[in-house]
Amino acid sequence: KQWYQRRVAITAGIAIETNAANKDIKDLFSIADRVTYNYFVGMKHMFENEFKGADKCLSFAFENCLRNSMSNKRKILICLIPVKITLGFMPKLSILKKYNLCEFEDVVKAVKRGDIRLLNEAIAKNAAFFIRAGIYLILEKLKVITLRNLFKKIYLLTGSFQIDVAKFQIALNWLGLEDVDSDETECILVNMINDG
Repeated sequence: KQWYQRRVAITAGIAIETNAANKDIKDLFSIADRVTYNYFVGMKHMFENEFKGADKCLSFAFENCLRNSMSNKRKILICLIPVKITLGFMPKLSILKKYNLCEFEDVVKAVKRGDIRLLNEAIAKNAAFFIRAGIYLILEKLKVITLRNLFKKIYLLTGSFQIDVAKFQIALNWLGLEDVDSDETECILVNMINDG
């Protein structure tokens, strides 16, 4: 079902982008049509891991959606929040409460803290919601960002550029990843260095 929703969003986004390639055509449509257009194109970008494009389109859709359309704004935020977190912007707790998106509260806390255990628990606890919303796989990618934040804290605590891999492994084991050995810890670090 999630694959079908993803294909529909991508197909709709491609069709809309193709038909609206001429910028003059966009000006002919109402703001409601442009909000819908940007929502679907933003979803297409999100599924293709083009998070900056997704942020631009989904932010436009959210900002220009009618204020009294709380359900539409909520639907846009469900996609926009993981995109923003991936880009390093954390949503405020007040926004999550206003739009009844408490499913994201622990996700945001975990990513900020670098707490991989809390992130795993939050994703597992709300897996049905995230799968229905079509963002489960995007949230799985937040694990890398969470680990990066954890490793950055270790760097700040040690105050050195040369850190023993064992310190990273101890932190991972302490956060509930008991099956991670030194080789796997090295692989995680090498991949993070390679990704920049």
